[in-house]
Amino acid sequence: MNQLALPLTLDDHAVFESYLANGNEELVAYLEALAEDGRGPGCWLWGARATGKSHLLQALAERFGDESAYLPLAVLAEAGSVVLDDLAQRRCVCLDGIEAIAGRRPFELALFELCNQLADRSGILVIAAAAPPRESGVELPDLLSRLTRLPVFHLQPLNEQGRIEALQLRAAHRGLELPTETARYLLARHRRDMASLHGLLDRLDGEALKAQRRLTVPFVRDFLGAGGS
Repeated sequence: MNQLALPLTLDDHAVFESYLANGNEELVAYLEALAEDGRGPGCWLWGARATGKSHLLQALAERFGDESAYLPLAVLAEAGSVVLDDLAQRRCVCLDGIEAIAGRRPFELALFELCNQLADRSGILVIAAAAPPRESGVELPDLLSRLTRLPVFHLQPLNEQGRIEALQLRAAHRGLELPTETARYLLARHRRDMASLHGLLDRLDGEALKAQRRLTVPFVRDFLGAGGS
């Protein structure tokens, strides 16, 4: 972000290779095709909290490197609509959490201008939200018309087995082995949303490295018992 010099960085784990696509294969294939082709229009993806929206937006931005911009709008909204300035020069713009700016006229006007500029140069606009376009809170009719033309994908949450496999995939991406019995133990004794589980796994990674231990059930039990939840 040149105009504000904001220190926005992508999470190192947020790549396509570490995302379990169970139930969302069509969306992941679409995003990977966007990265391959390099041309718009992009898409709108929506779903409940912790279904992987931010992960996928960052994975797409990672593929484009310096030609992309990833903006977590809930974090940046207080800076004003200036955060959307000059983004059309990027090949791929990923806006995360559009509900943070929906209904705010300066933002909506700036986003409408960005949509037009990206369309003129076949740029890619990918938006993540908690709801589909017509339920997003966007009020500017011209902007809503633009956004409803984007392909829309509804992210499906993972089932029990999917959560286990997602944790194991995340662990493998970090160079760890997470036995199935340990993953089940985590699911039974911790908050079950993937964001919380991933955060716990990251902390376990650090503790296991320091202790030179594997992620066994006894190790995890000791960690949680010592207040590491």
